[in-house]
Amino acid sequence: MNAEIITIGDEILIGQIVDTNSAFIAQELNKIGVSVYQITSVQDDKEHILKSLKEAEENADIIIITGGLGPTKDDITKHTLCDYFNDTLVLNEEVLKHVENLFKNYVSTPISDINRQQALVPSKALVLKNNFGTAPGMLMEKNEKVFISLPGVPYEMEGLITGEVVPYLQKKYNRPYIMHRTLLTYGVGESAIAERLDSWEDSLPKNIKLAYLPNLGKVRLRLTAKGFDENLLISEMLRLEKELVGYVKDIFVGFEGEESIETLIGKLLVAEHKTIATAESCTGGNIASMITSVAGASQYFVGSVVSYNERIKREVLGVSEKTIEEHSVVSAAVVEQMARGIQKLYKTDYAIAVTGNAGPTKDNTDKSVGVVFISILTPDGITTKEFNFGQPRQKVIERASVKALELLRIALLNTL
Repeated sequence: MNAEIITIGDEILIGQIVDTNSAFIAQELNKIGVSVYQITSVQDDKEHILKSLKEAEENADIIIITGGLGPTKDDITKHTLCDYFNDTLVLNEEVLKHVENLFKNYVSTPISDINRQQALVPSKALVLKNNFGTAPGMLMEKNEKVFISLPGVPYEMEGLITGEVVPYLQKKYNRPYIMHRTLLTYGVGESAIAERLDSWEDSLPKNIKLAYLPNLGKVRLRLTAKGFDENLLISEMLRLEKELVGYVKDIFVGFEGEESIETLIGKLLVAEHKTIATAESCTGGNIASMITSVAGASQYFVGSVVSYNERIKREVLGVSEKTIEEHSVVSAAVVEQMARGIQKLYKTDYAIAVTGNAGPTKDNTDKSVGVVFISILTPDGITTKEFNFGQPRQKVIERASVKALELLRIALLNTL
């Protein structure tokens, strides 16, 4: 059972808005066992839309269209659907009454003839009631394919998907089950993980696939299973999930939707009644932001100093001028003094310190752009590592932040 999503609107193609509608629709279809074959964005042009509809009819069983249903002249979806289905627009009294009630109860301006035109729908269409706007959804069938046209306003589209479209599809089609399970790993790249899993991945059943979803400093491993026997599918997924964890147990930190690395760190600290602070230079407070994104972080996170300027490193964190002169601000010696300085300042059990050159220029350091030093201070001592995260600037900041949390997690597991 395949679906195709077509989004209509020049505003998407020129980058004026981001297409969040497709993501929402795909997620909701996936929940009921409908796979999205393709997502297409087209301009407000009749011929372009007609071509996309024809291609979608060849590719998919269900075609969902969003956008172009407003009252203005550039909203041409209804007229184009009439051409495609050899149909005409007719006035739907129920939709007209709904539009008039909306204007009467919620709109300060009087209803106009343009607004009333929202009640014009193709005569062959099944009207889907839009509780949150004036443009109704429309469902039409051709050659055993279902075409569903929805307004592009996100909250209106979402209401129609959950309230009208999903129940209709569930009733009409016998659909397979689709299951996902995503493992979170830190510290090892996609290609290195793929080498570990090469033989295991080749042995996967045909109905189960493994996908690698890399990001800066981390890789998500998503298992996807598809089939009509739900109990068998669950059994297979549990077995394979356990096997997969075994292959990556040294870098595995949890499952997506359950525990992020920030949450895991917080639980470890709370369990042992320990505290932490951060001293950040090139990451600009990003590590502190990640830690405090977890509700309840105030139980263990004391504070941070963003020592972006050399003077703050000296005056607040106690980094000696001599150390800076001898080693430069981007060095192991400086980052270790930063870690000790923040731990002393805030009287914490643990500390993270980061200094580096995020770029785009080298400034007053002798280190290449991308070089970062990270120190993790624990009750048992201090560990410092040097990395080169390359370019561009944002990549350096994000990779350094993730790596710092990964090193902290390892330190916590070793010391708590």
